[in-house]
Amino acid sequence: MSTDVPNPWLRGYFPRPGAGRRVVFFPHGGGSASFYRPLVRDLPDGVEGMVVQYPGREDRVDDPCCTDMPGLVEPLAKALTQLDDKPVWFFGHSMGASVAHEAARLLRKAGETLPERLVVSGRPGPARQRPDDKHLDDERLWADVCRLGGTDRRLLQLPGVREMVLPVLRADYRLVGTYRPEPGRDLPVPVSVCYGTEDPEVDAAGAAAWAEVTSAPTELTGFPGGHFYLRGTSQAELTHWLARRLHGRPQHVHADPEGRNRG
Repeated sequence: MSTDVPNPWLRGYFPRPGAGRRVVFFPHGGGSASFYRPLVRDLPDGVEGMVVQYPGREDRVDDPCCTDMPGLVEPLAKALTQLDDKPVWFFGHSMGASVAHEAARLLRKAGETLPERLVVSGRPGPARQRPDDKHLDDERLWADVCRLGGTDRRLLQLPGVREMVLPVLRADYRLVGTYRPEPGRDLPVPVSVCYGTEDPEVDAAGAAAWAEVTSAPTELTGFPGGHFYLRGTSQAELTHWLARRLHGRPQHVHADPEGRNRG
């Protein structure tokens, strides 16, 4: 895929046409593509970052938000097939971890090229995920956003900000709160699990439950910080962690609809 080809789902802030591998980043609930600019910028040479842009935010503000996982993942997975010209990793944080996981599952079912590696962050494994109804109560929803700390509190206190962002937050919280992941060790790709050691949303046991989604090896890494450790004091540590792993030899991974590795 040429990064010059318009794609409503993907943003390439720092194009590297000669890169041998890509990392696709999937934002958290309420998040947008620009959140990942620092991580994309600091990827090692030879690796290009692409970021998913969900509808309803930034340059897609006029597109209706998705409120259920299939409505989001099905068109997104089709867009991701445009990236099959070179090996790719998926990196999803919080809600984005589930979106990346489900996108990989759809690609497997369709017999498309799979990511070399799935990196999930700030989200318990599917067996540990629980339904939630915060999307039905704006006060609870807003309190949760403030508690997790993904956005500067000074920005959240600006007049009109709450009213502007609540529609996107309601949609994303509804998507996550009503999502029921199907069980199954149906991915043949390695999974790396990252979490903040002070994250109130996921502990080591919850993070380790991601091992149940793959027949390949998994690894678990805790970083100092809370739910948004990746934009806090651990950002540099996460960047170095990614760089060390990305220096391996790129390899395309394919799967047939039964999930068997074909390459």
